[in-house]
Amino acid sequence: MIIKSIELKNFRNYEQLQIDFDAETNILFGDNAQGKTNILESAYVSATTKSHKGSRDKEMIRFGEDEAHIRTIVNKRDQDFQIDLHLKKNRAKGIAVNQVPIKKASDLFGILNIILFSPEDLNIIKDGPAERRRFLDLELCQLDKIYLSDLTAYNKVLKQRNTLLKDMIYRPDLKDTLSIWDEQLVEYGKRIIRRRQTFIDELYEVVQNIHSKLSGNRELLTLRYEPCVESIFFQDELFRAGDRDRKLCQTSVGPHRDDISFMIGDIDIRKFGSQGQQRTAALSLKLSEIELVKQTIKDTPVLLLDDVLSELDSNRQNYLLNSIHDIQTIITCTGLDEFVKNKFRIHRIFQVTDGTVALLEE
Repeated sequence: MIIKSIELKNFRNYEQLQIDFDAETNILFGDNAQGKTNILESAYVSATTKSHKGSRDKEMIRFGEDEAHIRTIVNKRDQDFQIDLHLKKNRAKGIAVNQVPIKKASDLFGILNIILFSPEDLNIIKDGPAERRRFLDLELCQLDKIYLSDLTAYNKVLKQRNTLLKDMIYRPDLKDTLSIWDEQLVEYGKRIIRRRQTFIDELYEVVQNIHSKLSGNRELLTLRYEPCVESIFFQDELFRAGDRDRKLCQTSVGPHRDDISFMIGDIDIRKFGSQGQQRTAALSLKLSEIELVKQTIKDTPVLLLDDVLSELDSNRQNYLLNSIHDIQTIITCTGLDEFVKNKFRIHRIFQVTDGTVALLEE
């Protein structure tokens, strides 16, 4: 699959933009704060309805405007899809596929599969569990609509349960209603745990080989899912945690506290790995993500590299660039030196300057 074009109106710092992409490698270069990442963000929103930065709709609308529009043309298995998103300041966004409005955002998932790699992703190993759960959820929600539905429902129930735990301080009689939320939390939580386990098992099959090559066959990376609680014990553990949850006014057991471990030998590189080991593992993880998506959807996703090359040494740059020859890639950077130095073939170059984009080379 490829993105053929993106058209923006009043999105971030773009009053109006029409950009046509090559099916292979596209470079967006320019100084910082000119709008390069905003283009990648619009592509990501077109695939997932959400910003990879966690921004709200109104924050993506150009200053002084009430609405923004993103139109993305995607070609998938020789068929074109037009994705339109209207972002509104004070109302829910409007979404249409081939000019037909869709009611649920989940109906959009799967039309465009995107993998975004940013400098922040290089810290996924050393950052806290929340970032690793976010990695899990972002990819699984694109690949599995059932998982998306379960995760959405779980988060709603979790919020309701936590609110109830707080209300029970002043209304002890509400305790009888806690079991209603517990049953739903366990139902959705069990499915989330099982799906995450399957995903990590599949990812591990891929990441071992990639990491071995990246480390010059010197290291063997072990990837493990660390659920807060096993699915079969979730109900019992939630019950046992009842007194603690009521004291803390929050739910202490469930997949919202899961993690992923990264081991090299007996070393937990989340805590004790060098920066080089952590970055190599992070790069292995993202490259494995690409391969797993290919296997799952029987197609190639679109890869977005947001100024990540400048954060990698020459060996990792070379490995990354050599790994993406068969996939549409849109890369942001502040200069072209890395590509010239590595003799990497570029198919289309755009210069981004203060919300304007100029095509420099075919």
